Order: sequence, then C-alpha cells, then structure tokens
Amino acid sequence: MGLQFAYWAPNVSGGLVISKIPQKTDWSFEANKRYAQIAEKVGFDYVLVQTRFFASYGAEKQLEATAVASALAASTERLKIISAVLPGLWHPGVIAKIISSIDHISNGRAAINIVSGWFRQEFNGYGEPWLDHDERYRRSEEFIQVIRDLWTKEKTTFKGDFYRINEAPLQPKPSKPPLIFQGGNSKAAKEMAGRVSDVYFMNGNSLDGLKRQIEEVSALAALEGRELQFGVNGFVIVRETEEEARRVLKSIIAHADHDAVEGFRSQVKFAGKASLEGEGMWENSSFEDLVQYNDGFRTGLIGTAEQVADRIIELKKIGIDIVLTGFLHYEEDLQAFGEKVLPLVREKENQLKEAAGIAKS
Repeated sequence: MGLQFAYWAPNVSGGLVISKIPQKTDWSFEANKRYAQIAEKVGFDYVLVQTRFFASYGAEKQLEATAVASALAASTERLKIISAVLPGLWHPGVIAKIISSIDHISNGRAAINIVSGWFRQEFNGYGEPWLDHDERYRRSEEFIQVIRDLWTKEKTTFKGDFYRINEAPLQPKPSKPPLIFQGGNSKAAKEMAGRVSDVYFMNGNSLDGLKRQIEEVSALAALEGRELQFGVNGFVIVRETEEEARRVLKSIIAHADHDAVEGFRSQVKFAGKASLEGEGMWENSSFEDLVQYNDGFRTGLIGTAEQVADRIIELKKIGIDIVLTGFLHYEEDLQAFGEKVLPLVREKENQLKEAAGIAKS
C-alpha cells in the first residue's frame, strides 16, 4: 500500500510553530476550507482538525474540531477528515453520534483522534476532574470501546469505571466504523494502542527512535491478535536549496516565543511526569524541538523536494503508513508539497516495488 499523507488543520491561531516569525497561516474557517480544497486537489489523504479549548502556546483563538470537521465534510469530496476529541470533556455517546453524522455528511470520510489530555487548565477551567496520567488512558480506552460498540451494535450496554451505557441505540450508524487514531509515548498509551486503536500517531523523532516505537507497539498489538497502522508528525520546509530550507528553520527557532515555549514545556513535562514510568510524549524534547509542538523538526522533512521525498521513503521502509505534515505558510507550502514532493514519493515507491519484484524473480 502506498504512503498516505495528512496535514494539521490550523484551526487554532498562532500557526504550527511557537515563533514570532511571520507565518502566512490563518486560523479562520474560510482559510481552512481553502487549505482543505488545495490539499485535496494536490493529493493529500487526510486532514487532522486539532482540539483546543483554552489558549496555550499562543493559540489565543480556537475553532472547535468537530464543528470544523463537519463544515469541511460539506466543502470537500475526497479528503478524509479526522476530528480530535478529548475524553472527559466529551461523552462518548455524544461523540459517536457527531462522528456518525459527519460520516454521513462526508459519504464515509470521517475519522477520530482520541487525545487523552495533557493540558490541565482546560479540565480545571471547565470544572472537570483532572485524572492521573494512566487513569486518563484507561478512560480513553473505555471511551473507544463505547463509541465502537455504538457504531456496530444494535443497542449498547456498557458498565465501566468511567462510563455507563444502558441499552443505548445509535442511528444512523456510519457506513463503516471510522478509523480511530491516537498518540502518546508512555507505556499506558502504547498498551492502549495495541488493544483498541487503528492508527498510532508518533511525535517527530529519528529513524531509529521511530523504528523502536513501531516495533514495541506492533508487539503489543500482536499479543491481542491485532495489527495497526503508524503515523508520524513532521514539519515540512521545502525550498530550492537545502541551505535555504535550513535558513528558514534557523529563523523560526531564532524568533521563538520563549515564554510560550517554556510554558508549553512546563505543562507537558508536568503531564508526563505523572505517568508510572515518569515519562511522557515530550520527555526527550529540547527547547528547539518544542518550537514545533509535536517535535516536527526531528523527523527531518527539511531540504529540497528530492531530499524530503528521500526522507519520506526512509520512513516508509521502517513501517510508517501515514505522514502527518505541518507548514509555515499553509497555502503556498501545501501546494508546493503536493506538486513537488508527492510525485517524487510516488515515483520512488514505484522504484521500490520494481526492485522488490526483481529480487523475488
């Protein structure tokens, strides 16, 4: 199967880097509609709509993910739309209904990303309990079990530690159960992925680091008799020369919003320390890594179109199925990635297939 490509919807203000460098990226719905239509035209497979309720790392304004996803569903024809949701702020029955509705609006293009939560202020601000780290993942697992049952069973009864469902129907059901995505680097996150998720998203990392994660989570899934897909976050800077691309990266970091990055660092380190092993998704992230808040620089999608395509093929070789991209200037960079990088990736994938065929013969 060919690599699939997703992009982060910039449905919160501030762009995809915590930097004061000018970004030609707009958080408004009209802009997000335009970006989705460009992405669809140039060959992207997915858009991931972020969830955020309170300002963090400079994201002062936020459009709600499922509302944006529903509107994008009506504004596109092929693009699959992943809505990020927070268990604890949403009830699984309500989300099951919303995602099923988006699935009908989009003719089967809805998906969901379960975000177990790292931003305590959102829960405190809305008067909801902030659970210990591993308890948040236990709640997320129940959340997934409930929505999957509602999507597939005539009536659902569920008795868990976090949710009670009593002979609940859900109509109309989605055309088929939407894919369930999740992230997280902790042991609890990896074990949950192995048991119940369809796609495991990873923060940016080195090839060796990503390979280790893929092997670990694949082994956990195999214990459950399951397989899953793997996605990785990568911030893309494609320019005519590698030197120019590196200058852009250097400028992003040089103009980093220091206070916002440090605020983000303290929040995520606090959340990660609460895990049983004392580590979270950003445990090994430097200040420079956190300027792109999902470690996107570390994936190495920076250089010429040819260099970025080569790096993406290396990701494919270690088991990556979906590359989740972010950009500095959304309109022009999305277009350029689709026109310059994706054709090279497809060409290189064909070369891999031909080489494999020759090796077998």
